[in-house]
Amino acid sequence: MKRKVIAAVLIAVGLLACAGCKKTEEPVTQAVPEATEQVVVPETETQVEVVDTHEGEVRSFYTGQWINEKKAYNRPVAVMTENTHVTLPQYGVSKADVIYECPVEGGITRMMAIYQNYKSLEKVGNVRSCRLYYVYLAKEFEAAYFHAGESKYALDILNSSYIDNVDGITGKGGAFYYRDNSRKAPHNLYTTGEKLASAMKDYGFDTKLSEDYESHYQFTTEEEPNLLEDGEKAAVVKMYYVDAKPWFVYNKKNGLYYRYEFGEKQVDGLTGKQLAVKNIIIQNCNSSLKNPKNGTLDIDVLSGGTGKFITNGRAIDITWKRKSQKDITRYYDAKGEEIVLNPGKTWVEICESSKASQNVIYHTKEEFDK
Repeated sequence: MKRKVIAAVLIAVGLLACAGCKKTEEPVTQAVPEATEQVVVPETETQVEVVDTHEGEVRSFYTGQWINEKKAYNRPVAVMTENTHVTLPQYGVSKADVIYECPVEGGITRMMAIYQNYKSLEKVGNVRSCRLYYVYLAKEFEAAYFHAGESKYALDILNSSYIDNVDGITGKGGAFYYRDNSRKAPHNLYTTGEKLASAMKDYGFDTKLSEDYESHYQFTTEEEPNLLEDGEKAAVVKMYYVDAKPWFVYNKKNGLYYRYEFGEKQVDGLTGKQLAVKNIIIQNCNSSLKNPKNGTLDIDVLSGGTGKFITNGRAIDITWKRKSQKDITRYYDAKGEEIVLNPGKTWVEICESSKASQNVIYHTKEEFDK
């Protein structure tokens, strides 16, 4: 009887164990959430066009470029600058708004650099003597004229009230120049922006232009450049001046004419950069000898004549007129309309009419290189 009971118990335990095994082998079903697709909406970037309103700026009387309106009526200075090989490089000339170049004695030229913003210039020059016709040119811009001596033919007008001027080798004017001993005299006289400003104050010169001052030139804008579409191509402009033998080469990338002389680039000693301008005006003038013995020239910058206007790779014929010593030179195209310069620096080449035909304008750089 006991054996039957024990057997029955063992059978029951076995059945329970088997039931437990079956239960653990059944798969467990888990609820898997459905994947939700997320749509990423890109942020919209708003492009805001920045428009330069040139607030607080006006167009310069001398370059046609935007400048601080507080500086627009600052009176410029005109500094006589030597242009012989021994003086190279000149200093400060790349900062000039306008440069005049005229022949003097012996086939050499002399430059007059006109600066409106000059106070920060570290070195300017070298400074050389005046010629009568330069006085008339400086007067056109209401500039105070800085020079070191003068031709005797300019003495009367310099000593008159015609133009404010500071002579670097006579009277008190010498205090506003200095000698650079690394060069030999007379090729070593310089000034600075600080000295120019001090001279203006010490002499009591007006530092502002007259309220009714009118721009010497007419300018277009950068947005509507003067392309001189009817003009001849002018890739290289070569001047007749026999000493420096200067020329300009047009750069299509930036629209500037780069200056060369004495067979090399003409650079500014302050920056080491080559001089470059936007506009070139060739102004042909009648000339004669004041003194045949020493070859002192007299160039007539008052009676009118012919010339060329060169910009943006092209050149046109022009005429020029000046009503009196106190007036401004005006330049006209073939239609009798006043020429319109492009904003930027301008180089004026004063040429003797009798030699103007020796100037050469090359249509391509390749023609010049031959």
